Amino acid sequence: MAHIPDGVLSAPVLITGAVVSAGLLALSLSRLDDERIPQAAVLSAAFFVSSLITVPIGPSSVHLLLNGLMGLLLGWLAVPAILVALILQAAFLGYGGLTVLGVNAMNMMLPALLCAAMLRPLLKHLTPRRAWWTGAAAGVLGVLASGALVAGTLALSGEAFLPAAQLVALSFAPLALAEAVISAVIVGFLVRVEPELLALHRVANG
Repeated sequence: MAHIPDGVLSAPVLITGAVVSAGLLALSLSRLDDERIPQAAVLSAAFFVSSLITVPIGPSSVHLLLNGLMGLLLGWLAVPAILVALILQAAFLGYGGLTVLGVNAMNMMLPALLCAAMLRPLLKHLTPRRAWWTGAAAGVLGVLASGALVAGTLALSGEAFLPAAQLVALSFAPLALAEAVISAVIVGFLVRVEPELLALHRVANG
């Protein structure tokens, strides 16, 4: 369950999520670089489409997130890109809902920014081989951090949701492995073939 549906979370959790997401959006827009909007649009579309790719987990399934990859490639610009994709997912696919949009956005945005802060600086002087490991780290970190936040917001909404929170936390582990492979392939390919797209410095293969 990557998206929490309407009617599940408590009012304090909903308000907190809305306030945090609004604050992150305001900060992101204040740092907006117009030249990178097309890149953000492409990745936002990829984020939206990735929700159609599901990973079976026992009787249920979870879909790809790619928020770690977006944070790695976009930095703060990942915040509005993720928000737009979540709105489209709620409107066209029925994922999540309007009242819980702030919480779902927060659960995706914060891990994306964590990946940006920890891993994005490594891309500037990265060899293609090491790029694979950086991409894999972004995939794992983004998914596991999102899983922890989803589980946490459920747990904070009442003891009745503790079993669901535990199940969510466990279900994100295999998804993290899938995203590690996908993110590694994408980053490795971009660094090798089109590093200018990421504002990176191409270096010798390592």
